[in-house]
Amino acid sequence: MSTENEGTAVPADHPAAPSTPSTPPTPPSASTPAPAPAPAPSDAPTVAQSPAPEAAPAPAQTPAPAQTAASAPAPAPEPTATAPTPTPAPAAGWPPPPPTVPAWGAPLPPAPAAPAAPRRRTGGLVAAVLVAALVAGGIGGGIGYWAAQRGDDGVSSTTVSSGEAPASFKREPGTVAAVAAKALPSVVTIQAKSGGSQGEGEGGTGTGFVYDQEGHIVTNNHVVASAADGGTLSVTFPDGKSYDAEVVGRAEGYDVAVLKLTNAPKGLKPLPLGDSDRVAVGDSTIAIGAPFGLSNTVTTGIISAKNRPVASGDGSGGSNSYMSALQTDASINPGNSGGPLLDASGAVIGINSAIQSTGSGFGQSQAGSIGLGFAIPVNQAKNVAQQLIRTGKPVYPVIGATVNMQEQGEGATIASQGSGGTPSVTPNGPAAKAGLKAGDVITGFGDHQIDSGPSLISEIWTHKPGDQVKITYERDGKTSTATVTLGERTGDS
Repeated sequence: MSTENEGTAVPADHPAAPSTPSTPPTPPSASTPAPAPAPAPSDAPTVAQSPAPEAAPAPAQTPAPAQTAASAPAPAPEPTATAPTPTPAPAAGWPPPPPTVPAWGAPLPPAPAAPAAPRRRTGGLVAAVLVAALVAGGIGGGIGYWAAQRGDDGVSSTTVSSGEAPASFKREPGTVAAVAAKALPSVVTIQAKSGGSQGEGEGGTGTGFVYDQEGHIVTNNHVVASAADGGTLSVTFPDGKSYDAEVVGRAEGYDVAVLKLTNAPKGLKPLPLGDSDRVAVGDSTIAIGAPFGLSNTVTTGIISAKNRPVASGDGSGGSNSYMSALQTDASINPGNSGGPLLDASGAVIGINSAIQSTGSGFGQSQAGSIGLGFAIPVNQAKNVAQQLIRTGKPVYPVIGATVNMQEQGEGATIASQGSGGTPSVTPNGPAAKAGLKAGDVITGFGDHQIDSGPSLISEIWTHKPGDQVKITYERDGKTSTATVTLGERTGDS
């Protein structure tokens, strides 16, 4: 803050500035001789026109006379006999005296060096931030140095030598690293190729996991579909050992497949299976797979939704698969398909199967993860795997009705007729026995709301043949309910 014009008396060693005259003085012309300098009056007022305080005792030495407003740029005159009355010295401290004001018409004193321009306020803030950062770093270094020097009289290096480092590091059982270390030996990378043993055909990379000690590997159907008819399959473990494999059974609708190692090694450790019905939104997840061929990749996230109806394809235009999926934000990419989705304890709660990618719907395109991955609930996958191991063929629960697969938002509408002109409601089938007819709109299946044909199939396939489920439907604007006993269909049609 400026201290000018605050009524501070002018000190003795600075000339007094003249008071502002009522009319401007006329400057002397070049022909007019400069008048002789006159001594400064002793009662000259200060710049602020404030009364001067009581004079202090005069100093021993005679002060230099002050310049007057009429002084000319000539050599300084000899001092007169009459000494000017000294201006009392200001009291020590704040504020400082005002700057000397040169007399009008007098030569200007040499200009002092220009002070640095004041920084803008934003610059000051940036400087304050930098200083704060440096101070914080200094404090950290000082504390480290102080801690290292306690009890040591001499100055020595604060570097910790390798001999002082901990001999071992043990991770707690519940950490992601510990869970991954235990699960990784049982997760495999699958190479599928079509076109025989010479490998001329197309192929791809996916993931699977050890299901039992007999050498069964569970994965997605779309991972092995290209090699299912005359192709080759190889399974590689994290230790680098590879084994040939063959397809035991595939379920296109569930997108589940089971392989068998042709020469299974001893000591296989199956991954423990969890209970996907008990999974809650927000539970931690760990995904293991080979995204874009990068084997043994571990990513983490949470369960971001449950019972998400998803229809996905293998990219070849074949039959779609439907699942009431677990949604996770763990990074899942092409190549993660068929790999396990683990909970925090390391138990399998799902099989990573599909991703949502920008610009290309659900499926397994080469687009990267945007945090929307979908896994087949392990309870459903387990039932399908056991069926495939026993018979080699999948079994699907059905309601015996054909529904519209294109409409969304209003429920699943029973079509006017089935494929090839067949009745949309199978005579004497589950839906017919429950009283459903063509044109009925199914809006609820069990405890879940239905908004489309795919969501209805996804919910049906979470059950088993013979299960009894309550159905809510609308007919002619009236809502009704019925109980359906699910039938079955064997094999993929």
